[in-house]
Amino acid sequence: MSHLRINELTKKFGSTIAVNNFSIDIKKGESVVLLGPSGCGKTTLLKLIAGFTKPDEGLISVENKVISTPYEVLPPDKRQMSMVFQSYAIWPHKTVFENVAYGLTMRNMRKTEIQSRVRDVLELVQLTGFEERYSTQLSGGQQQRVALARAMVVEPSILLLDEPLSNLDANLRVEMREELSALHKRVGITFVYVTHDQAEAMVLAQRIVLMKNGLLVQEGTPKDLYEKPKNSFVASFIGVANIFSGRPESSALDEKNRIRIKTSCGSVQVGRQTQQADLSKDKIFFCVRPEWVEFPSGAFDPNANQFKAKILKRQYYGKTINYEAAIGEQEISIEAKFKHDFPVGAEVTVELPPDRCVCLQEN
Repeated sequence: MSHLRINELTKKFGSTIAVNNFSIDIKKGESVVLLGPSGCGKTTLLKLIAGFTKPDEGLISVENKVISTPYEVLPPDKRQMSMVFQSYAIWPHKTVFENVAYGLTMRNMRKTEIQSRVRDVLELVQLTGFEERYSTQLSGGQQQRVALARAMVVEPSILLLDEPLSNLDANLRVEMREELSALHKRVGITFVYVTHDQAEAMVLAQRIVLMKNGLLVQEGTPKDLYEKPKNSFVASFIGVANIFSGRPESSALDEKNRIRIKTSCGSVQVGRQTQQADLSKDKIFFCVRPEWVEFPSGAFDPNANQFKAKILKRQYYGKTINYEAAIGEQEISIEAKFKHDFPVGAEVTVELPPDRCVCLQEN
């Protein structure tokens, strides 16, 4: 049974459709990341879930109780939800304890209960001993933890997070996303997390919901979206992808459920997601990730998706060397282990393993 259900939700701002007929079910305790470029509608969707915005169509329900329709919206403070904002919104004139305790104080809870809950949640976010400090005495990561503690101390059933790491420097973002992932595993409440950072999504999500122009483009585990992207938008937004196009050489799959596509590089066997290919079309797209491209050591075999290529660019990263290479007029990115060390200008053989070539739908 779903914990949070969003059913055919639409929100417009003038002629702009921010959220377009959007539907999704979220399970209790699940960590779902709304991912997409700026302006795709993910923050608007989060505000609709929180009750800050009224939908134009559709409904939102929690455990089968309807909380938002175009006609009535349950106020945010009645939803058993908490939200962590991008700006943290910590009061500078209050101590850490006072900031975290604010929601409990507004509920007129007993002082002893407030102290117990605040102590427990500060321990959870590793801020024990910081109770009497003010925000000006805290680092960015510590302020983020205060905002998180304040949201969690009221024991929400759903925690909404709107790009909470965007104000941190790169190293601290990496540290904090690991902490958030560990925290979710410990507390087990439902997370709905908004970000445009695909690395954050890969670490934090049990399920990624990728959005574009207010629409749900693809949802699934991080592995699903990375290894089986639906179209070129998904392939390019989740990581890096080499995207090829060509025409099908036959009107049916072979005995290995592969298709053969004629490209500018030559004939390529494509073995993944071929069931979704429309072989009646003149053009079909497929992709292969840079780390899936291989440098074969044996004799050249044109029947094994092997091609002659020229190294155009080389970047050394220690564990890997990244190359830009040209197969005829097609340029591709390659991420190779350090044992494959070629100079710029080298003539090499590259292989596109058929079962790593992923057939894509049109955007």
